[in-house]
Amino acid sequence: MWNVKAIRILATSLLAITVVVSLNAQSAHALLSGTWSWPLSGQRSVLRHYEAPERFYAPGHRGIDLPADLGQEVYAPADGVVHFVGHVVNRDVISVQHGQYLSSFEPVSSGLKKGDLVNRGQVIGVVSTGSHCECLHMGARKGEDYLSPLALLATIPPAVLLPWDS
Repeated sequence: MWNVKAIRILATSLLAITVVVSLNAQSAHALLSGTWSWPLSGQRSVLRHYEAPERFYAPGHRGIDLPADLGQEVYAPADGVVHFVGHVVNRDVISVQHGQYLSSFEPVSSGLKKGDLVNRGQVIGVVSTGSHCECLHMGARKGEDYLSPLALLATIPPAVLLPWDS
């Protein structure tokens, strides 16, 4: 009746629809155009996904955790201006403003300073110590609203419904 391929396609389609519905029109446009590039070299995988908080200060996971090695280079996902470089709760953090969006990375040590211009794909720092896992935490915001960085990264394939095969 249902084969594995059909179930995978349905699950991928539902995920893509859920992500698009949960974003506003501009974020959905960014999702569909895949405007940001991946911040690490190598395999693209996620250790822990974004978990939206119920309220602004409620618990949640306001970003994604990507597997990364200590000292691994971190790349700017898009052109922007360094917004913050420093320590937050014993972790090195760098944030970059990309128009309406803000990306943040931790733990990342960087020689950049606030106001520096960065280009998509430019090294903005290296993974440092202080994380809860061997990973890079990447966050994204539009104004004060957190969103999943996966919505802005060119990583989600389009959902394609195949003809029904009985």
